[in-house]
Amino acid sequence: MRAILAGLTLLGLGAAAPAWADDISIAIAGPMTGKEATFGAQFKAGGEAAVADINAKGGVLGKQLKLEMGDDQCDPKQARAVAEQLSSSGVAFVAGHFCSSSSIPASSVYNEQGIVQISPGSTNPKLTDERPGDFTYRMCGRDDQQGGVAGAYLAKEFADKKIAILHDKTAYGQGLADETKKALNAAGKQEVFYEAITPGEKDYTAVVTKLKQNGVDVVYLGGYHTEAGLIIRQMRAQGMKTILVGGDALVSTELGSIAGDDVEGTMMTFSPDPRKNPAAKEVVEALEKKGINPEGYVVYTYAAIQTWAQAAEKAGSIEGDKVVVAMKDLEFDTALGKFKFDAKGDPNLPSYVFYRWGKKNYEQIQ
Repeated sequence: MRAILAGLTLLGLGAAAPAWADDISIAIAGPMTGKEATFGAQFKAGGEAAVADINAKGGVLGKQLKLEMGDDQCDPKQARAVAEQLSSSGVAFVAGHFCSSSSIPASSVYNEQGIVQISPGSTNPKLTDERPGDFTYRMCGRDDQQGGVAGAYLAKEFADKKIAILHDKTAYGQGLADETKKALNAAGKQEVFYEAITPGEKDYTAVVTKLKQNGVDVVYLGGYHTEAGLIIRQMRAQGMKTILVGGDALVSTELGSIAGDDVEGTMMTFSPDPRKNPAAKEVVEALEKKGINPEGYVVYTYAAIQTWAQAAEKAGSIEGDKVVVAMKDLEFDTALGKFKFDAKGDPNLPSYVFYRWGKKNYEQIQ
């Protein structure tokens, strides 16, 4: 009798199913720990806020969302392992990953399993240009857009200055540096030198000394805020006034914590400030009341979950193949504004603008 009852329970015919069985599991994946954990924290803040707000309004298809976390530490191998673990746990959707070097290998897993992936922050063009299937999307812009804006700006604003380009060898950092170099050169400006650094080091004296010896006025870094902060400090320690310019991976107040007052004058590209987007007003105010700074990719993660939820409602299902059909033609109404995805899975949202750091924070300048 016990065996019969156990069998019926497995089939859902015996005891009542537990309440959690009706929840829909979705996930956030990114660097929850490690040197890029500031962006994992942004993902977490945006994701938790989105799930809470959606659940308060009745959930998705009448069911509550349950949020899981995947920590990839921006490591490609770990990202693939996280993707496999989340897939086996039965999540219906993943907002992730952050680093392009993580999103790209993870996308193969999600496509094999029919799970929709929307990256809030991976900008390397290969993510969508070489997408393994219809389940891969992003909320943010691309490095060919970002590098194009950066290169053209540098060529115009620093036409009579010496410019060097550095990158950290990652899919994101090198890809962004390459696109910036391409646009800079196309505008008729040649860099003094183009060189790689090793991420994770503490001492960049050798490259800083080379910048000084070559009289470099502006150094463009394709890389993350940790290395940027150290290079800024070490340039100032050598009495250099060289301006560091970077991309969206510098959009964290943690850069100011690393570089201290030396961060002043540092520049970077990012999308128009999500905190000032009228569509995000309620979300931003609610997060700020909780003491959370909705900077960087907080609102992007919130919007990624909104996007999937709206597609699932339109499809009347959380099955990936049905959701992606709905995503192809649907205009989404999110905290980033209204948009559609193109055939590659890129959104038609505003492009990149420039920011400049003061002593404690950064402001959009154009």
